[in-house]
Amino acid sequence: MTLALPRRRVLAGLAACAAAFSTRGFAASGWPTKAVRIIVPFAPGGGADSSARLLADLFAPALGQGVIVENKPGAGSAIGVAAAAAAKDGHTLLMASNSMVINPSLNPQLGSDPARDFDAIGMVSAQPLVLVVPAGAPAKSFQDLVAQAKAQPGMTAGNSGNGTLAHIASEIFAGQVGTQITPVAYKGESALLPEMISGLVDFGFLNLPSVAPHLQSGRLRALAVSSPQEVPELPGVPTVRALGFAALEVQGWAALLAPRGTIPAQGLARLESLLAQALQSQAARSRFALLNVSPFILSRSATTQFLQQETARYAVVIQARGIKAG
Repeated sequence: MTLALPRRRVLAGLAACAAAFSTRGFAASGWPTKAVRIIVPFAPGGGADSSARLLADLFAPALGQGVIVENKPGAGSAIGVAAAAAAKDGHTLLMASNSMVINPSLNPQLGSDPARDFDAIGMVSAQPLVLVVPAGAPAKSFQDLVAQAKAQPGMTAGNSGNGTLAHIASEIFAGQVGTQITPVAYKGESALLPEMISGLVDFGFLNLPSVAPHLQSGRLRALAVSSPQEVPELPGVPTVRALGFAALEVQGWAALLAPRGTIPAQGLARLESLLAQALQSQAARSRFALLNVSPFILSRSATTQFLQQETARYAVVIQARGIKAG
């Protein structure tokens, strides 16, 4: 179900892409004057980490300086975000995710405001959630699940932690359907999946890479995807918008930001241009396909607006549904 490209081809593409960027005049005098650091507020190996390392490979030749990826996981990304916000060296970036716009409403003491504390450089990637049920569940379609949820208030909705995007998506579903659910939080999707497969959890909104093998094996059933377009890896699975539930159109995303006021305008413009080039390259598209994510290209101003809209949107849901931090 995933696009299996040989690693050698991907690495060769990255090398060619980086070489092309390095000849385009970005390494002019001025910013940067030393190595650039990208803080990833998650452990190594995830989508945000992989995206940051891809950009580091492509940025370094063009900027004429090393680009270092530094992982600072913990507290639902709040530790890494706080570290980036406090960095005043003028050479620190942040690979942000949905948690950054969710945390301020869950816990104002931990949450950082992206509009207040950071300058946007651009969006990086987007990844849909997949609404799944166990293979033995009575719901064969999204409409079946809606009918079941209305008839049986309190159905269990598994998620990878209180306040995560999966949790919020299930609460949006309950609000749209007009029913109550029982959220069940796990320490990550790896802990949730066995219990969902066994039928101990009724449904959940999970990340595509996690559920893809189980959809392929027939142990789980996909009822809908939360992306604007259908997912090529899941032919025939409708989008929530096509089903009349546009409010469920939520996606995991990554964005590249800089602590506010620390990088000069010329440096931000250079990074914005370089990011757009990187995301349009075949090397990036090949790497992202392996991760089941799509490049998400927005200008700096459009990214700022998007982050403000996401922050406001999730604040309304969190307050209306009484969602608490785990």
